[in-house]
Amino acid sequence: MILDNRYAGLEWAGSRVQPTPLEAPRLLLINYGLAESLGMALDDRQWLEITSGQRLLPDMEPFAQVYAGHQFGGFSPRLGDGRALLLGEVVTPAGERWDLHLKGAGKTPYSRFGDGRAVLRSSLREYLASEALYHLGIPTTRALCLVGSSEPVYREQVEPGAALLRAAPSHLRFGHFEYFYYSGQPERIPELLDYLIDTQWPDLDKSPQGYTALFDRVVMRTAELIAHWQAVGFCHGVMNTDNMSMLGLTLDYGPYGFLDGYDPGHICNHSDPAGRYAYDQQPAVGLWNLQRLAQALSGHIELEALQASLGQYEHRLLTAYSARMRQKLGLEQWQDEDPALFRDMFTLMAEHKVDYSCWFRRLALLEAEGELPPSLAALLPAPEAWNDWFSRYRSRLAQENGTRAERRAAMDAVNPKYVLRNHLAQRAIERAEQGDMAEADTLLQLLAAPFDDQPEFNAYAEPAPEWAASLCISCSS
Repeated sequence: MILDNRYAGLEWAGSRVQPTPLEAPRLLLINYGLAESLGMALDDRQWLEITSGQRLLPDMEPFAQVYAGHQFGGFSPRLGDGRALLLGEVVTPAGERWDLHLKGAGKTPYSRFGDGRAVLRSSLREYLASEALYHLGIPTTRALCLVGSSEPVYREQVEPGAALLRAAPSHLRFGHFEYFYYSGQPERIPELLDYLIDTQWPDLDKSPQGYTALFDRVVMRTAELIAHWQAVGFCHGVMNTDNMSMLGLTLDYGPYGFLDGYDPGHICNHSDPAGRYAYDQQPAVGLWNLQRLAQALSGHIELEALQASLGQYEHRLLTAYSARMRQKLGLEQWQDEDPALFRDMFTLMAEHKVDYSCWFRRLALLEAEGELPPSLAALLPAPEAWNDWFSRYRSRLAQENGTRAERRAAMDAVNPKYVLRNHLAQRAIERAEQGDMAEADTLLQLLAAPFDDQPEFNAYAEPAPEWAASLCISCSS
């Protein structure tokens, strides 16, 4: 295993900090497949010691990154890794570079009034969600190892502590560039851009032209990421600029949620009563955040170039989203009536609170004529209200090539049967807090193959029970 610490060599970009060991740690989860791809051949004891902060590998140089961010629209000038440390950068057998980032590592100069710790609840939620999105094909950070502890951590109540070791090609955020822009250190911004080019995009030049191409790439990746979120019904919950990845990765899982009954204005974050980060606001917030990044980069990229890239955001997002929605409905070709078909479908789904994931999965069972499949009809409280839409949809399918079996296979390949609903995550958390990881293991097994039909686990593919609506997920999650 080759460890590099190029980012830690940017002394001005943060602080060197040693992790604070967790008390009485216990190993809960290891992502052996990811570890192998990273070239990290460690035994369980080593994983436990590293993730609990008790041990560092010889070449590790823990480093807390400093950054800023717009949080719920207001600017916070100094955030940074308040409870996390960049342990080092792994150069994989394939020649890729990945950060090792430890959350719950203790206080850093950026902890503000926090304790620098993480709780089992939020750490397991991030482990589950990052793996869920990865196997759905959505760019994301990855979970590598989870350790629990008997050490009490104080949030709304006393909770068991934990630490999560996660990995990603880079944890650079929009907020990194905002920090140096607003703190009067604009000369550091090209150095950060050069670091990103050197480590991730060596095809770009370290020049104003290269920086322009870099920003355009960030815009494109952000648009495609959010289009994928929207298509799968994923709500991030806290799209602050310090939670936005320069690589277009899903970063920092807190009060996330997958849609249950379709509600375009769904707010998954109890700490967001105004709905700034509601499901239907995510595309607009993505653009707003990119505009904040553009401002931070404005001294190094021409204004016209920044505006040109931003001007492509909506087109890129809508193009990517439209393509994904056609796939979800089993449509290969574009027809002029498709937007109206989609719009009317969503209107009915919202009116009747139709379960989002189940709807698309079971729609593949629809025959060219005859009664609705029972499992599909069971989702509709008033099936007769859908008669006109189903008639139009069947007529539209008749214009497509391919057999019904081919259509169903294609739809099943993009419409997951299993998603990480909040009540499933909550059940796994409650059992984990009692020392039982079996439910988390089952979820990880299903989420690793979300499109596969596993009849013995059909209960995990049903709409959420009524009690799930009372689950309260906030920023502390």
